[in-house]
Amino acid sequence: MRETYILGVSMTRFGKFLDRTLQDLAYEPIWNAIRESNIDPHAIDIAFIGNAYAGLITGQESVRGQVILREAGISKIPMINVENACASGSTAFYLAHKAVASGQAELALAVGAEKLFCGDTGRSLKVLSTSSDQEIEGRMGILFAGIYAMRVRGHMEKYRITREQMAKVAVKNHDHGALNPHAQYRNRVTVEEVLSSRMIADPITLLMTCPLGDGGAALLIGTKEMAKRMGKRPVRVGSTVLGSFGFTRKDERSIAARVSNKAYEEAGMRPRDIQVAELHDAVAPVELFLYEELGFCGPGESGRMIDEGVTWLGGKLPVNTSGGLTSKGHPAGATGLAQVAEIVWQMRGEAGQRQINPAPSVGLVENGGGNVAGETAVVAVHILLA
Repeated sequence: MRETYILGVSMTRFGKFLDRTLQDLAYEPIWNAIRESNIDPHAIDIAFIGNAYAGLITGQESVRGQVILREAGISKIPMINVENACASGSTAFYLAHKAVASGQAELALAVGAEKLFCGDTGRSLKVLSTSSDQEIEGRMGILFAGIYAMRVRGHMEKYRITREQMAKVAVKNHDHGALNPHAQYRNRVTVEEVLSSRMIADPITLLMTCPLGDGGAALLIGTKEMAKRMGKRPVRVGSTVLGSFGFTRKDERSIAARVSNKAYEEAGMRPRDIQVAELHDAVAPVELFLYEELGFCGPGESGRMIDEGVTWLGGKLPVNTSGGLTSKGHPAGATGLAQVAEIVWQMRGEAGQRQINPAPSVGLVENGGGNVAGETAVVAVHILLA
């Protein structure tokens, strides 16, 4: 397998765009990524297009990627539609990397796009709930906030994680999102505001949850020679690992721990080597779990990390400098690629007001999706090196 490099990256601002189509949301980032890469678009060999819910929201099934790329003026090449819950974009990235690394392609395009706003919030939430086992969770009427709440309460009881510590994650991510022009919400919040906001599923409040969102993101993956021609700091894919749920024993590692361990091994890295991370904070408290599951701290130590400012901008390991899902938003199919874009921008010194100094050389992305048998259905972990 040969080395692969990330070339151009781009994303739309995430938000509520009732007047924009899925094709329109993808067009801008596709062409921005192409222009930044300084490549001839005719050189793209293959494309992977991530989308989770268009069939249920817009009625477009089966050829979503072909419809999106036709609007962008791209045709004839192989186009692979990727549907993998909220990790659809990350899965497109995984497949694009594999295509170039294996020699199947010299240049691969990864796109993620999603429209979740349709004028009916209840319908959108029902659509999101389909990313669980409909024969089990579906029949019980359990939504994701309820599933997360059960996990959070168990963690609170075991490790004495406090509501204030959970709220601080939302505060941190809104602080970071206030500096990000691509973020859906750019307002800062206080611990008191987070805790007093409407209860969604105890102990998760409204300001601890990510919003619905529309948006698109895209990037190109190519060879080292292509990366050098860009004239920017090369960013290499150190590893990209995709894993699915397993029927784990109580003493067995979680899916995020299993997948990240493999990603560290493939990249020749350890958790303490990571200098910046984008994590899937669908609800703010989950970010605390992930600190532990990814090896950033020991079991039960995540509350101390947030209290001590370790994961804030200016801390030893900034997490979700983009604002995370909590502030940046979560258009499911686009989220994984937007996370990668943030790490690339940080490594290239292009993150504006939220830039880490000095620019990091090792970054990690964790993106999850769905729920099966009480566990996240799919998790992707990417480690990027500069």
